[in-house]
Amino acid sequence: MTKTETMSGAGGAVPAAPVAEATAALTGFLSELRGFRTEMKFRLQQPEERVTMLDRKNHTPNAGRPALSAAVQDEGPHTKAFAAYLRCGDDDGLRSLALDGKAMNTAVAAEGGYLVDPVTSETIRGVLKATSSLRQVACVVNVEASSFDVLVDHTDMGSGWASETATLTETTTPQIDRISIPLHELSAMPKASQRLLDDSAFDIESWLANRIADKFARAEAAAFVAGDGADKPKGFLAHPKIADASWAWGSLGYVATGAAGDFASTNASDAVVDLVYALEAEYRANATFVMNSKTAGAVRKMKDADGRFLWSDGLQAGEPARLMGYPVLIAEDMPDIGANAYAIAFGDFRNGYTIAERPDLRILRDPFSAKPHVLFYASKRVGGDVSDFAAIKLLKFATA
Repeated sequence: MTKTETMSGAGGAVPAAPVAEATAALTGFLSELRGFRTEMKFRLQQPEERVTMLDRKNHTPNAGRPALSAAVQDEGPHTKAFAAYLRCGDDDGLRSLALDGKAMNTAVAAEGGYLVDPVTSETIRGVLKATSSLRQVACVVNVEASSFDVLVDHTDMGSGWASETATLTETTTPQIDRISIPLHELSAMPKASQRLLDDSAFDIESWLANRIADKFARAEAAAFVAGDGADKPKGFLAHPKIADASWAWGSLGYVATGAAGDFASTNASDAVVDLVYALEAEYRANATFVMNSKTAGAVRKMKDADGRFLWSDGLQAGEPARLMGYPVLIAEDMPDIGANAYAIAFGDFRNGYTIAERPDLRILRDPFSAKPHVLFYASKRVGGDVSDFAAIKLLKFATA
């Protein structure tokens, strides 16, 4: 058929050359489309990083590979969304994977991006931090007021022997002191993007609440030991300290180790024995040692004159270690052994230190003030102070 020849059909005569050209173009387009689909199908079935060198050399991309449906099922949400988009133009999956936000958000890995990764574990493993608090051995009271008053009778009543006919003389009357413990407010206000809260693999709000509670526990534990009383509880180490031989109400008595910044080079355990018996017998019955881990490591090596260790570990799970038969509370907020440091305390803290608090930790969820973020305002009110200065004694690492 020549260029001038025509093809007849139902619709009339059609030039032959244009038909041939259109057919060739359509055939080429369909061939390229089939090649594209084959290539994309191959990529979805077997990601490039898992293609072996043998596959590449032999150019056998389909050998031994799973079906497309199984491969896509094994892939993550990003791959599934892309496959759906290629097949039917559904871009909802792609839009749902978009990343945006500030503060705690999904765009930055450390600020929340890890939380929407499909292979992330179901829980967050936090770095363990010591939270041992004086509240384990102190007196804890729940109050609804802004302060708590402790009435203390720390003086003695006078008395004397009387005969049948002698005139009685007036004796001294006990004096009552009032120790007022104000409640102070602990607060925190982290924020997280709403997208993070929606897309994360687990309960972000509960995780934040637990982190806040843990931080509050550590903050108050430090204040109970060394807080200065300014907008926070007053720690027992913040009070005046004098040698136990000169002790007076309003201060804590101490016993010196006999060496600057250390135990004495000979008979080191004598200082611990002196500390125990500096406390009056009625307090010793319920007394506890308080020290940090470093100090405990030094003390547990001590032996008495017969070579027996003064330190003994608890016999049952959860039972505290004991020093000279008295329980030991490991409080990491106690100072390390050093020059003039008061690294060990011994006393009846149930009588000697009072913690007053409101019983609830309040968390307010605010999704409006910082859109598109959600604020979590948490607060707790707590106070603490020494309530009996005779009930606590300290070990000072000094010559005197």
